[in-house]
Amino acid sequence: MNTLNRAEYRNKVLGCWLGKNVGGTFGAPFEWMRQVNDVSFYVQKDLNGTPLPNDDLDIQLLWLVALEDNLTVTSHRLAEYWVSNVTPHWAEYGIGKTNMRQGLPPPISGTYKNAFKNSCGSYIRSEIWACIAPGNPVRAAQYAYEDAILDHGNGEGVYAEVFMSALESMAFVVNDLRTCIMTALTFIPAECGVAAAVATTLECLDAKKSWKETREIVLERHRGRLAPWFHVSKEDCAKGFDTGTLGYDVPSNIALTLTGLLWGGKDFGEVQCICVNCGEDTDCTGATAGSVWGILYGADAIPQKWLDPIGRGIRTICLNIGDFGWRIPKTVDNLTDRTLRIAEALQLLSADVPVALADAPSSLEVSALTQLYARKDSGRAIWGGFAGPRYDFDLATVHVDYGEDGAVIRANVPKTIRLRFTNTQSAQLNLNLRWYTPDACAVTPGKETFLMLLSTGLSDDPCVAEFAFTLPTLPQPMIRAVLEVTVPGRPTVMLVPVMFIAAND
Repeated sequence: MNTLNRAEYRNKVLGCWLGKNVGGTFGAPFEWMRQVNDVSFYVQKDLNGTPLPNDDLDIQLLWLVALEDNLTVTSHRLAEYWVSNVTPHWAEYGIGKTNMRQGLPPPISGTYKNAFKNSCGSYIRSEIWACIAPGNPVRAAQYAYEDAILDHGNGEGVYAEVFMSALESMAFVVNDLRTCIMTALTFIPAECGVAAAVATTLECLDAKKSWKETREIVLERHRGRLAPWFHVSKEDCAKGFDTGTLGYDVPSNIALTLTGLLWGGKDFGEVQCICVNCGEDTDCTGATAGSVWGILYGADAIPQKWLDPIGRGIRTICLNIGDFGWRIPKTVDNLTDRTLRIAEALQLLSADVPVALADAPSSLEVSALTQLYARKDSGRAIWGGFAGPRYDFDLATVHVDYGEDGAVIRANVPKTIRLRFTNTQSAQLNLNLRWYTPDACAVTPGKETFLMLLSTGLSDDPCVAEFAFTLPTLPQPMIRAVLEVTVPGRPTVMLVPVMFIAAND
């Protein structure tokens, strides 16, 4: 069995959180400046032994509390914590929260009218999932997906968090960054923007380009357009870097995070300086690179000069601390200890742990681990499939596909949704389906029907049911329906909510 020594693991988790605080504080003054910077250390003169507050870490503190309440990680559970405790209304955070408060479930909450679903708000909160699943990128990626779809829906932001969580999980047991990157790429679509940007970074590395040359190539190929109130240098304007798609931010920033790590290598300070001097979302690139470096090399390897100015405290900026602030870790040491307890609890509940925590020295067959994950198409099982929420029940899993228009419905125009049923039992299930809708709503083929659901493995064809809903008028902005799924002879009742947004065009 592959084992990871507990003390070594704790040192890596502590390194992750310390690196996060360092990078977030170092990069904050240059956030969203598209320019080449020239800094080598903190520019703040008044840190006084405390880090700057940073949303990159804040939401992960919320997820820690959620995990301590219940180890089950689903987007629906996380959504409830989000709408109650995440305070900002900016960009994808605010759009996702507004949609969730309307009643839209993830991933529709992160997709509907969200110009920032391809931005950076989710990959920056990837570390918690890797830290509780060391050496288990499948689990880390699954958790990251449930998180990212809250406010990034079907966007590049989801692939970014899945990629980074898988990379960080591997970094606990593989000290070669490129191997971690190549493994993490197997968890996202080869054709997505994040994968293309990662490929550009590796191409530049192999061609022995400098980090400045790499930055320029990344922005030529993968940049988005910054909001008007952010800064673009005259030099970058002259190169046309003031253009692009608004909100398409995460591919380039993932690439620049890796640029700092790959060019900086084992020099923590050089990693930080390259990330921040590349410009863009500098608090995020610096913080994520700091976390990855901390996992790879451990807290003991971070130079003390980077730690002394900010200490080991935690400060928050975007959480509703009035309701649960007493539960938030106040130091990175407390955060580390609580992360370790969650990881151990999850391992006790799992029947298949690829890397077990142990008091004995680490024993890792790295080549076997990397081959295991490189062979799997685990990513498609995580993000592939239907464009809509998933509901898990004891008997079955139900995916709801709202189609290309999402949850929008128009008067007198049939709105079609598709439901995919997956049997979680060994026996065949005969499903009785009954819709509860507004009285005026017509459902085709009917409000009551039935479906045979074979056990998994007995058929290559997914069990799919399609329904069309037609309303003569749209009496309110949000229209709800519920599918009741029952199985004769069994006590379980599965209720699947469906929400439609009335078209305002």
